[in-house]
Amino acid sequence: MKASYGGPDGLMRCAWCLATPAYCAYHDEEWGFPVGDDRRLFEKLCLEGFQAGLSWRTILEKRENFRAAFHNFDIARVAAYTEQDVTRLMADGGIIRHPGKIEATINNAQRALELIDEAGSLAAFVWRFEPAAKTVPEFATTCPESHALSKALKKRGWKFVGPTTLYSFMQAMGLVNDHALDCTVRENAELARRNFRRPK
Repeated sequence: MKASYGGPDGLMRCAWCLATPAYCAYHDEEWGFPVGDDRRLFEKLCLEGFQAGLSWRTILEKRENFRAAFHNFDIARVAAYTEQDVTRLMADGGIIRHPGKIEATINNAQRALELIDEAGSLAAFVWRFEPAAKTVPEFATTCPESHALSKALKKRGWKFVGPTTLYSFMQAMGLVNDHALDCTVRENAELARRNFRRPK
């Protein structure tokens, strides 16, 4: 059983979410709930890439700035970015100004369009890699499926999509339910997963 502690309302939550009020809201309302929307999936893949070497708190606090800077992560629009956009983004103090990560985001948008042509949607592709419930150990940072998804995306030219990054993506987007066993949100996340229609 993973450790969890009482939140501000006295309910039990995953320990990590108590570091900041923003974490608590993110944990209660988003983390672990299944997502089938391509834009949201693409956004999370991009933000996980920007997080590399940083904390999720840093990214979460800048998320609205990222959304504004990257046109709400509209895949087609980001795929069409030019060097002028790279210059604009590098001058934006509201985001992480890392040229490699900015260029990777544009590249990944282009690769996402190709993947949508191939699989019908980004959601249909990534949900093929949903781990079986009993195969993910507690405190995991990767799983066989995150390695497989990483390999599949890298083969298609994606960047900043290592297996640890993608396992974090799986946790956040509800491909796995890693809420602590005694976390008050776990049952709601599991119910949402049971009722979620997996993309075809």
